[in-house]
Amino acid sequence: MSAERAEGVVRAVVVHDGRLLLVPEQHGWGLPSGTPQPAETPQATAARVVYELTGYLADGTEALDPGDADGGTAVLCRLLTGSPSDGGRLTPDHLRWASAEEIADTPLPAPVHNYLQGHTPPI
Repeated sequence: MSAERAEGVVRAVVVHDGRLLLVPEQHGWGLPSGTPQPAETPQATAARVVYELTGYLADGTEALDPGDADGGTAVLCRLLTGSPSDGGRLTPDHLRWASAEEIADTPLPAPVHNYLQGHTPPI
């Protein structure tokens, strides 16, 4: 795990039971994402953003790539709770758990698509 400070947008990649956690975005669905607080690592940012948006506790385990074109980072997160708390900004009915087939055309950073191709079983 890197102790580097996060820069740019941090995107949380939460995969559970072969499905990817998505949240509503302006033009469809996307990864939970946000900007880091001062001195926050990408892993800590990803875990915080997942909790703040969804209420799920997650552990940001590793950055998938040092960065993408916008200077952001995608971080693999391990889900620590089976259901969200009431603290998330989005209610469970505003979240989507999508299979690999369902996200094939979703605009995700290349490192995320590359990771998912090898780590999500078809459903």
